Amino acid sequence: MQIEHVASPNFNERKHPLDMLVLHYTGMATGEAALERMCDPKAEVSAHYMVWEDGRITQLVEEDKRAWHAGVASWQGQQDLNSRSIGIEIVNGGHDFRAPDGSLPPYPRPQIHAVLDLVHDILGRHTIPATRILGHSDIAPLRKQDPGEHFPWERLARAGISLWPDFDGTTKEVIGKGLERGASGSSVWRLQTMLSEIGYGFDVTDIYGETCENVVTAFQRRWLPEQVTGQADLTTLRRIGVIHALFAA
Repeated sequence: MQIEHVASPNFNERKHPLDMLVLHYTGMATGEAALERMCDPKAEVSAHYMVWEDGRITQLVEEDKRAWHAGVASWQGQQDLNSRSIGIEIVNGGHDFRAPDGSLPPYPRPQIHAVLDLVHDILGRHTIPATRILGHSDIAPLRKQDPGEHFPWERLARAGISLWPDFDGTTKEVIGKGLERGASGSSVWRLQTMLSEIGYGFDVTDIYGETCENVVTAFQRRWLPEQVTGQADLTTLRRIGVIHALFAA
């Protein structure tokens, strides 16, 4: 695996042990534009690595340094995730650069293979639990969408990276008809508690408002990508239950 080096000035010292990996898409028109921005000291943003569409890998920040990729974020009650993580930017326009038919830009096969190789390489050097290999939308669900519902998390799990449980067996009926924006009460509180215990950072209430909808949307982007609605229907509730049990194990 060949890695080119382009030094970004945007880094500082870590304050916590490294035990997390965060995947992003660049969300810009080109990889060149993203690279230029991450090397601009005025932008105050960077990542450790960037993976191009053709599979090339560029390293911008050394792994023992704190790159500036996560922003305001939290996971499992922890803050300052930049100090705890390695950030990988994947060149992809994302939600701001859809095709005319509304579809999200694909992640080419050579790019995904390069991501797999890079992550395997990183995991050979650092102890990072599968429950802490995350998307930007997982750690910042109220403001981020990347790497998006079109990112192949299931493919990563088949390669031994991250998690993708067998959801086919989760057919047991969930009490009730599901929840959506405007709902309130103990069922909403239980839903939010489970999402919080998985790791999503937000204030638990008994009201299904905009915040709850955004967190459910982030969960769906990761675990139910074919159904990103923000509504906690029965399928979503079942999957939340499966992931909650898996992450709590």
